[in-house]
Parts: sequence; C-alpha cells; structure tokens
Amino acid sequence: MSGEDPCSTQLIDGDGGFNVDGLERFIKEIRLADCGLSYAVVSIMGPQSSGKSTLLNHLFKTNFREMDAFRGRSQTTKGIWVAKGIGIEPCTIVMDLEGTDGRERGEDDTTFEKQSALFALAISDIVLINMWCHDIGREQAANKPLLKTVFQVMMRLFSPRKTTLLFVIRDKTKTPMEYLEPVLREDIQKIWDSVSKPPAHKDTPLSEFFNVEVTALPSFEEKEEQFKEQVSQLRQRFFNSIAPGGLAGDRRGVIPASGFSFSAQQIWKVIRENKDLDLPAHKVMVATVRCEEIANEKLSQLTSDEKWLELDAAVQSGPVPGFGKKLSSILDFYFSEYDSEAVYFDESVRNAKRKQLETRAVNYVHSAFQTLLGHLRSRALEKFKNDLDKSLKAEKKGFAPSVWSCTEAALLEFDTNLKDAVVKHADWDTKRVREKLKRDIDTYAGEVRSARLTELKRSYEEKLKQALSEPVESILEAGTDNTWPSIRNLYRIETERAVSSFSNDLSGFELDDSTRDSMIASLREVSRDIVYKKAKDEASKVLIHMKERFATVFSHDKDSMPRVWTGKEDIRAITKEARTAALKLLAVLTAVRLEDKTDKIERILRSSLLDVGSSSMTRHIEGTVDPLASSTWDEVSPEDVLITPVQCKAYWRQFNTETEYAVTQAISAQEAHKRNNSKLPPLWAVIAMIALGFNEFMAIITFILRSPFYLFGIFVVFFLSYAVALQYNLAGIFHHGMLSGIMTLSARFLPMVMNILQGVVNQGQQQYQNYPQHPQPNLPPLTSAQSFRQHNESRRHTGSSSVVVEPVSSTSSVSSNSGIDDTSPTSRYQAGEEVTS
Repeated sequence: MSGEDPCSTQLIDGDGGFNVDGLERFIKEIRLADCGLSYAVVSIMGPQSSGKSTLLNHLFKTNFREMDAFRGRSQTTKGIWVAKGIGIEPCTIVMDLEGTDGRERGEDDTTFEKQSALFALAISDIVLINMWCHDIGREQAANKPLLKTVFQVMMRLFSPRKTTLLFVIRDKTKTPMEYLEPVLREDIQKIWDSVSKPPAHKDTPLSEFFNVEVTALPSFEEKEEQFKEQVSQLRQRFFNSIAPGGLAGDRRGVIPASGFSFSAQQIWKVIRENKDLDLPAHKVMVATVRCEEIANEKLSQLTSDEKWLELDAAVQSGPVPGFGKKLSSILDFYFSEYDSEAVYFDESVRNAKRKQLETRAVNYVHSAFQTLLGHLRSRALEKFKNDLDKSLKAEKKGFAPSVWSCTEAALLEFDTNLKDAVVKHADWDTKRVREKLKRDIDTYAGEVRSARLTELKRSYEEKLKQALSEPVESILEAGTDNTWPSIRNLYRIETERAVSSFSNDLSGFELDDSTRDSMIASLREVSRDIVYKKAKDEASKVLIHMKERFATVFSHDKDSMPRVWTGKEDIRAITKEARTAALKLLAVLTAVRLEDKTDKIERILRSSLLDVGSSSMTRHIEGTVDPLASSTWDEVSPEDVLITPVQCKAYWRQFNTETEYAVTQAISAQEAHKRNNSKLPPLWAVIAMIALGFNEFMAIITFILRSPFYLFGIFVVFFLSYAVALQYNLAGIFHHGMLSGIMTLSARFLPMVMNILQGVVNQGQQQYQNYPQHPQPNLPPLTSAQSFRQHNESRRHTGSSSVVVEPVSSTSSVSSNSGIDDTSPTSRYQAGEEVTS
C-alpha cells in the first residue's frame, strides 16, 4: 500500500484488541515518521448507521466500509479503523469509530463505546460528532450522555489539549442554521458546566479545552448531489488544518509522528485497564502533566528570548565579558516564572519537574558555554604562542625556561577569564578544557622544540658538510700514503668540534639523557656519512683519476716540466713509475679507513697487477688462488668497501688499455728523433760508394771539364732546384719517409708547376708594360711559399727536436749571378723549434 492508497486498517477490533503490527505497517507505508509535527488526526463518532463512514469516504477519499441500505440497518464498523486522507496537506490520519447505541452490544454494554470515544478525544486534533438534525434539543438524544461522560473523564485522565469538536448535523431540515446552532451550543455548554472539575480548572471555560464548530449537511439518500457539493466545500477546511487559523491551529500537546504508535498504544492500555474510568493518583498525574507543560513552555520561551539570542550570537564570535552573570540572570527569570505558575500543584512533582527544567535549560545553554571555553582556550593558547615567540627572539632565556614561564602566564589568564564565565546553576566540569589547553600548549611547545632542534641539527650538518666535503675530496684526489690518516685526523677534529658546540646548544632544551645522546650520535653519524658519501663519489670516478695521475707522472718530469722525448729517457721506468702512482691512487680509493687499522690492499694490488709477471709465475708454481678473485677484502668491513677486488682487476685492465697509446706514442717519438739526427749514411756505406763509384765519378768530372756549357747548366739547375726545395719545403715533405714524401709531392706537383707558370706570365706582363722604361728583360719571380703550420703541428706529435723553416714574404736581392733582378721578391725563413706532445 503506497502513501496515496486509500486502503484502511483496523486499529482496534471489536473486543478491544490493539493491532500493533497493523499500525506499525500502516505508519511505515504512509511514511508518517518523516512528518515530524506536521500531521493531523481526525476521528468521527456518532450513532450507529448515521452515515459516519459515508461522510469520511466522501470527505477524505477513504474506503471505509459503508452500510448497504438495501440489506437493512445494522452495525457496519466494528472497533476502530484508520486510514490516510487522500490529497490533503498536511498528512491527515482519519479514524472511523464504531457507532454508539447499537443493538449488537446491547443497552448495558457501553464500556467500549466510552473507551473508544475517550481514545478518540485523547489522540485526535479534530473530532467529528455525527448527529441527526431531529435530535437537537432532545435531552436523551444527540449523544448527550456519552459527551458528558467524555468531558468528565477528559478532565481526570489527560492533561487538557485544545481539541476541535466539529458537530455535523445530518439530514438538515428546513430549520435555518441560525436557530439550530445556538440550541446545540447551549446544550454543549450545559454538559460542560455540569461536569465536576479540579480546583485549578473550576472556572475554566469550555473554550480553553475545546474549539466547537457546527456544520450541517443535507440527506445523502434524498439529495445526493447537494450532499456531495457541500461535503466538497467542507473538505477545503481540512487543508492546512494545523496552521494558525485552521480547524486545529491552536492545538497543544502534539506527539511527534515518530512516537504516534507508542502513544496510541499506551493511551489505549490505560483506558482498557480502567474500565470504570476510576483512575488512581489523579492529583499526581495532573500535576505531572501540567508541570511538564509549564516547564516545556518556559524552556521554549528561553530558546526564543532576545537577550539569550543576543548573548548566544555574541559568544559565537568571541569571548563575552560577564557571560556568567548575564546567563545566570536569564535563567533565574524563567525559573521564577515556573515557580509562580506551578505553585498550586503537588510539591514533590513540582520540585522534580523544576530540577528537570534546570537540567534541560542548563544543557541547552551548555553549547554556548563550551563555545566560550573554546574561545578562552584559543586566546590563552595564542597568548602562549606569542609570548614564546617573543621570548625566543629575545634570547634572554633558554628554550625550556621560556616555555615554563609562558605556560604559567597563559594558564593564569585562562583561569581568570573562566571565573567570569561560570554559571551558578550549572556544575560544569572545566578541568577537561584546562587539561586540553595544557595539552595544546605542550603539543605546540613540542612542535617548536622539534622545529628548532631540526633547524639546529641541520645547521650543524651544513657546517660539517662545509668543513669535510671539499677537504676530503682534495685529500682523496692526492692519493698518497698519508691520505687516510689525514682524513681521519680531519674527521675527528671537525666532528668533535661540532659535537661539543651542539651539546652546549642542546643544554637549553633540557632534554632527557637518552634523547640528547641520540641526537649527538645522529650528528656523529651524519659526519661519518659525509666522508663515506664523498669517498663513494671519488671511487666512482677512480678510472678518471688513475688516467689523470698516469698522464701527470708520465708526461712531466720531477720538476713538473713537460717531457721532451729525445731518446735518452727510459720509457719503461717512467711507465712503471706512472702506473705505480695510479695503482696507489686505486688502493687509496678501494675502501674507507676511518679506523686506525692497517690492511694489505695496496700490497695485494701491487703484487697482483703491477708485478704481474713474477706474481703470476709464483702463483703458478705454488698453485695459490688469485687474491683478486673475490668480492671482499680481508680485514676490511663490507660496509667500508668502495671497490671490490674483482672491480679493481677490471679497472686496471681498462686502465692499461687506455694508457697504452700514450706509451706507444712516446716510443714512436723517440725513434723519429733518432732518425732525424742521423741524415748521413753509415761510414761503411760511404766507403763502399767511393770504392765502387770512383771510375764513374771521374768520368763525369772529365766530361764536365771538357764542356764548360754543361758546367754552367748544372750550376743553374742546382740553384733553381735548391730555391724550389726551400720554397716548397721538400725536406719537410720527405721527413716522415720516402713513400709519404712521394705521395705528398705528387699531390702538390701540379699546383706547384701552375704557380711557377703563373709567376712567369705575371712577370712577362709586367716587363711588357714597363718596356720603354725598362728595356732589359727580367726573369720571372718565384712565388711565395705556402704555410708550414700544419707540418709543424704534425711534428709536435713525433717527439723530435729539429729546426723547421716557415717562409715569410719580404723583399731582398739575390746575387746577380743567379740571373734574378734586384727588385724581384725572394724568401726569408723563420726558424722555430718543435715541441713534443
């Protein structure tokens, strides 16, 4: 069944059994619990077969069972049924009660009728009383006895609630309403006046408990259309019935929708247990209900009090001076109002309800007090932070004394402000807030302490890094026998200096011994890590350092001057010396040696790598294992190892490969130097040439002496050839060998011839232009020589020491015997000494 389903549910059966499950299911299906206080309960009572169910079905679109007039008049509704009004806001619960005066229950059995009527009045906001028009004015009609009994029991059993009684006059006759309604109201007032009342309500008018409304409807059977039209008009009055001005606009004591089921069960239980309606403890019950209503009223007034709302709004934004006095004054006013209104009720109940009111009121304002405490705590904490910051900046005290003095000042301010905020009616425990403030202060002080200790430690770490990093790097790059003793000495001095100063700075924090020792140990570890890190960095570049050390020793003499390979140097000895220096550097970077321990690493490396011939022979004879075939060093801790034996062997192999070229170049330079210094053939070759070529030599001399022309031609050819050889550096071309010289000369031959021819042509043109002034013909000048810088650069790599000539353009005269004019250009030569690489 959905929320709009008109299906009805039997709430109480004819025997008085309460359908708990049915009611729970009904409430769940119509989602009554979500309505809060926005719901209304409408019930109907009246004589049997008076058309109650028909009226409800047309008025609220329900589907209560109706009497079939063609089958006779009999009881149709048994017990109490409940349904939801369709299309009406707010949610309206409709109850259809069993009719009265039914023949089925008999004349004497009116208990259920009274109980059901009383139940309807107890939980309903609006009660429809169905009555016949012709019963108005009759003493024994119109449910007068039932209504009288209801009024009496209502005063005794329940606290008064403003219930609307809507009298519906059925089958209205021609008598106008202005005559019918006064008579009906007069009868109702007489019944109310005749009911005995408690002293407190002796003079209370009917209007204090009930709103009486009267309406009339025509006959459904005779005037059905007119009946439906007027019912539709009446239906409009049930829209927004609980709003001010509605049918139940001034109702009181509304049960929240979520508690409707339990309330209905308890009310019916009380009614069923008192069939004779003789309720015990009437005075206590009335006092309990009424005092609770008064207390609820005063608490409601407190929640809307302007002074309280202003105080609550002010405390949300910050501390309020005089908060305790102001709030105590507001509470005193409403407590005194309660006392004046509840003075005539039972004393024990009145006092108990007053205590409950005090508790509820104090609990209600407790949130504002907690907010104020939060502000006071925040202010005290902020004061502590500011005072601590100023104290630490002033540096007049240590950290711990500053924290202690600032804490005392903050707590004193909190306690002073707390006294001004205490409410006399409340016994609130403020120790927790004070303890929380103390914890917050300790937490903040701990954070500041941690931050300052971290900063202090970081500064000392930076100092250690500056004091150790570069010196350690420089010492490691030197790679001498004194490397690690120097590093150890530097490490100990700087570490102890930093630890001593760090320990003095920690004294102001008043740390416990374990924390202090832990921080000092951590600083020592940082110092050690700096050395380890730097050693690892240098070890990762060991091959570069070894090659640099080798190049330094191999290419420079003891005076740090570059070596010139003249052929007198012992390259084998120099190479061994350079490799020994590189090996020493490798041994230094093999492991970290911060402890005063000796090791055999250098001896092992020397025997295994440098003295490779003898050591390998010895191992072969003795059958021992290669000491470098391992991943650890004896007498060295694994964490101190930077380069393993296996890695040393690999590094050395790569080192030898990459330095072999330098040795080869040095040897080549020496050989080239020797060749340059021995231009003449050996003596035995000279003697052999003289012995074997004497006859040929004498024949040539004889031939030349016989013909002076040939002698002159040979002389000219010699001088021309010598000039060309000097100009084009033919000696330098053949310096590196016959084959290389021939290839170079063949490549330059054609350009050389072209240059000579070009010079002759240029000289001829010049002579032709100057023919009148210079009738004598001139020989063509020789062209300037090309640069020999590339040749000199190549010779620097040979290691030879020789004189090389470079042509420089100039003007000078040559002997007239050469056949060259005085104005023709010649060549000068600038000598330069070649430097070996």
